[in-house]
Amino acid sequence: MEGLSFSEFTKKIYIQAPVEEIYRCWATEAGLCAWFLREAAFHHGAGTRRGSHDLARVGDRYAWKWHNSDAEETGTIFEAEDGRSLGFEFAGECRVRVSLEASGGRALVTLRQYGIPTDEKSKLVYHYGCSTGWTFWLANLKAWLEHGILLNEKETDLREDPLAGFEFVNI
Repeated sequence: MEGLSFSEFTKKIYIQAPVEEIYRCWATEAGLCAWFLREAAFHHGAGTRRGSHDLARVGDRYAWKWHNSDAEETGTIFEAEDGRSLGFEFAGECRVRVSLEASGGRALVTLRQYGIPTDEKSKLVYHYGCSTGWTFWLANLKAWLEHGILLNEKETDLREDPLAGFEFVNI
């Protein structure tokens, strides 16, 4: 198990869709809200909000809200290579980089979360929790782009269940 560490993880999935389409699902408000988030906003410059179909750029600040959660994730975009990769601060000290590579008529999506602190709470919340969460969300993106269906739970409000994020596979 050489190369594995609690300070980072990588998740990969092949998706039958053009790289450019997948990139827009990650780098625009409209794209993120189609398969992933309840609300998304990218702000640039002096706080001006980007249009819902405008691509995020390096230096943009983002604010994201999920279904079944009152929490808001905020951070900065540190990498935005059109159609190839998007990097953003995430979960406190962590960083996430999503890279896309065309491969035989489909795309390889690689998500790497790194800079995870290795104290016991961070191992549970940011390594285990985020690793599990990203696994689901990548599968949800594949289902959305290949079949036009969403797998995430939006019908039942699970916010009162403190273990919902650890027990339910689709939030």
